Amino acid sequence: MKITVIILTYNEELHIERCIRSAQLITDSIYVVDSNSSDSTIDIATSLGVRLLNRKFDSHSQQFNWALEAIDPCDWVIRMDADEYLTNELALSIREAVELNSSAIHGYAFPRRIAFLGKLIRFGGVFPVEIVRMFRYQFGNVEARLMDEQILVSGKVVALKGELIDDNKSSLSWWIDKHNRYASLEALEMLSNGSLDEPSCELSGKTAFRRKLKNNYYKLPISIRALSLFIYRYLIRQGFRDGFYGFLFHFYQGLWYRLLVDSKYQTLIDAGMEHINEDSVGLISRSLGLSESTVLLKLNFGKNV
Repeated sequence: MKITVIILTYNEELHIERCIRSAQLITDSIYVVDSNSSDSTIDIATSLGVRLLNRKFDSHSQQFNWALEAIDPCDWVIRMDADEYLTNELALSIREAVELNSSAIHGYAFPRRIAFLGKLIRFGGVFPVEIVRMFRYQFGNVEARLMDEQILVSGKVVALKGELIDDNKSSLSWWIDKHNRYASLEALEMLSNGSLDEPSCELSGKTAFRRKLKNNYYKLPISIRALSLFIYRYLIRQGFRDGFYGFLFHFYQGLWYRLLVDSKYQTLIDAGMEHINEDSVGLISRSLGLSESTVLLKLNFGKNV
């Protein structure tokens, strides 16, 4: 049974070798889909013998779904981010699942854990989170979203043992810049949907449950929900047990980021921009610091639903 791993990249020279060597634990069919990197990403990837594809980036969902059409036929597809790697236990679980090849199962979820500034986050009730990353070829794709996009699988999904580790080696300044953009994208999703979309029946059980929880979060008063989330994670779920880096993670990801999303969204609402349409694209893009093409992409996603 053949597994193909797809890795999306843009300037990932810090991570790409680790990711590829991890993927090589389970397959030699690896595609790197690059978006015109200007660093050594392409040189490193090609030196490790992977297949290289290139496409101008518009969204992660569009990029991955395009790759699904470009790869050679296989039995199973796995999505990995360039800053992720498989634990030995997860690699073994993947190989065993492929060998078993149960016809009743069309997808697998990987327990994913994040390392923040090199520190694995163990407490706070956040990780590991089960996220669908493996599916039978032609039985899955990524939903059309700009943020929190998930793999949709036609059929039964079960979880594997082991962990997928998300360990980005970039600086805190890079993390803050990245999440500032993510906050704009999430505010744009909220403007389009009112909150997150209702969970699709094709989402795995725990993924759908997390989306319901997030929708419930958006129903809380905007003035207190970010602080409430931080208190829940850091105090009630004992995020403080991860020490200084645990505090930083839960502060930045559970309070600062959530408050930034709410601030950007509320600014749009207060300015009278309650919906995305052709007339509001320019105003929304300037308010969120996004390109007009990104806002138009989200508008087109909504039209295609």
